[in-house]
Amino acid sequence: MYRIFLCLMAVLNFTALFAQKSILKFNTDGNFKIVQFTDTHYKVDDQANSQVALDRMNEVLDAEKPDFVIFTGDVVVSNESFKGLDTVLDVCIKRHIPYAVVFGNHDDEYDHTRPELYDYIAKKQGCLMPVRTTEIAPDYVLTVKSSKDKNKDAAVLYCIDSHSYTSIKSVPGYDWIKFDQIAWYREQSRKFTKQNGGEPIPALAFFHIAIPEYRDAVMEEKNRLFGVRGEGVACPTTNSGFFTSVKECGDVMGMFVGHDHDNDYAVAYKEVLLAYGRYTGGNTVYNDLPSNGARVIVLKEGERKFNTYIRIANGEIESFVSYPDNFF
Repeated sequence: MYRIFLCLMAVLNFTALFAQKSILKFNTDGNFKIVQFTDTHYKVDDQANSQVALDRMNEVLDAEKPDFVIFTGDVVVSNESFKGLDTVLDVCIKRHIPYAVVFGNHDDEYDHTRPELYDYIAKKQGCLMPVRTTEIAPDYVLTVKSSKDKNKDAAVLYCIDSHSYTSIKSVPGYDWIKFDQIAWYREQSRKFTKQNGGEPIPALAFFHIAIPEYRDAVMEEKNRLFGVRGEGVACPTTNSGFFTSVKECGDVMGMFVGHDHDNDYAVAYKEVLLAYGRYTGGNTVYNDLPSNGARVIVLKEGERKFNTYIRIANGEIESFVSYPDNFF
């Protein structure tokens, strides 16, 4: 009986992580638009320098009218973080745009832990993050349904915690995506592929800190780079193998991160697009790009392709590219 109970609990926990609160769906033109805001670095105690982040987010959302917004970490970086989250996430809530958050290395350095932040965000109107059933803030996956069949998953969005700093003294620096997270990803990918008749469903992955392959990609001169490379890649100094699993599973077309405020480039590495979002924050922390902004991603239903670009101030668009056409 005890073994049956454990199995039942595992099933319930698994189900909760995928209890998506509302449906994301390709439109009738076969497009699905995502806006990535990253490193808003909002400070409740420095609203003068934080306001430009809110101004830009409002401008981007009014121009793009996306189907979904993903915040890739370092959202609020001050005490009264719940109050800050209310302000930042309201840009989506008041427009009824569904959204989700993955954490950066600074989010939980103030008055609330990662699980507390996760729970607070997950309960807010419009948030698609599933109810937490574990002691830690979980990774989760969101699906985008077909425009023609509401029961068919046409795209998959993996939302992953890249953590903060390593606790191993001999391996200093930033932490890495853990083996249990990679095992989780592989299992979800396997199940989605199986339900799709053995063909991987087109997928994207979102997290905060770049993996070492971002560094490797720019070291190969043959790889075409689009956008601004204003600083080095601040990634873990050891490789836990997430990229290898992505290649073995064959579903993820692109990864999207933040963290390095002066980078917004996209580069293809071994046929996977590795891209930074555009720094979205104000002058509350270092940033040397001419304007803050956001990355936009437009998925194409039924195809392993997407368009992506950077939107900045005054309606300007930079670095428009199509994957895979512009890279291979």
